[in-house]
Amino acid sequence: MTAVAGHAPAVSLPPARRSRPYRGGRFVVPLVLVLGLTSLYPTLYSLYMSLFDWNWGQRFNYVGLTNYQDLLSPATAVGARFIGALGNTFVFAAGAVTVELLLGLGLAVVVNRLGFGTGIIRTLLLVPLMISGIVAALMWKVILDPTVGFAGFLLGSLGLPRLGFLGDPSQMMASIIAIDTWWQTAFVFIVLSAGLRALPLEPFEAAEVDGASAWQRFRYVTLPLLRPLILIVLMFRTIDCLKVFAIIYGTTGAAKETESVQVASYLVAFKETNMSRSMTMMVIFSVIVLAIVAVYQRLGAGRGSDL
Repeated sequence: MTAVAGHAPAVSLPPARRSRPYRGGRFVVPLVLVLGLTSLYPTLYSLYMSLFDWNWGQRFNYVGLTNYQDLLSPATAVGARFIGALGNTFVFAAGAVTVELLLGLGLAVVVNRLGFGTGIIRTLLLVPLMISGIVAALMWKVILDPTVGFAGFLLGSLGLPRLGFLGDPSQMMASIIAIDTWWQTAFVFIVLSAGLRALPLEPFEAAEVDGASAWQRFRYVTLPLLRPLILIVLMFRTIDCLKVFAIIYGTTGAAKETESVQVASYLVAFKETNMSRSMTMMVIFSVIVLAIVAVYQRLGAGRGSDL
């Protein structure tokens, strides 16, 4: 490199790097193989077995679409049971997701505005998430027992009648929704609380300068900014509630008032030993869940979210 009088020294540029072929595929292939073995193979196997009448080795006959026709027909016993279980699943999911979203969002807003003790409050709200679903179900089954449970004792001490909760058909669904709310509201709270803390301050300051009230700032600033995150939370909680098993099986068992698709499929497979019909239930249910996920993604795309 030589310098010429009155001119800046010439800079020698390194030779251009030759493009190298992308070799990331060798890291992706094992992941695709694992996903294929754990997801694609069971799905295809279930689709194949749903075309047969398989009763744990006692019979294995090809029946075509008969299982689908029976399950989707309310006139048959299995169809009425499946449609009833599908209805119970949607009622539970709609109730639990609605309550958890409202409660989790409210807690996130309140805790975000507190100036002290937020760490302790967040830790306490996280405690229910640390236990498994079946443990939560069995724990609340004991608590809500009308004879030996704490809830019955408390109602009796207040001079109120002891409610059946998990034993009364009219109260079963509300009881398991309440149990799931206690268990999973913390998930909604964690995600939305993190979202609130990450929101920019400028829109709130501008709204405050314009004289907007606290409710107006929440309605017209906070909610629009949180909308993509709320849709993500809704999608995850909806999927999780639709595949509910432990909470229902551990509390009300096979009661027809609360039997979900997952519980019905389990009982048909391992109590009635009809594996093909159980797989048919899950194939139909999986298609329904995929359709719901597609709706959420469409809503997210329409709102400009990253779903």
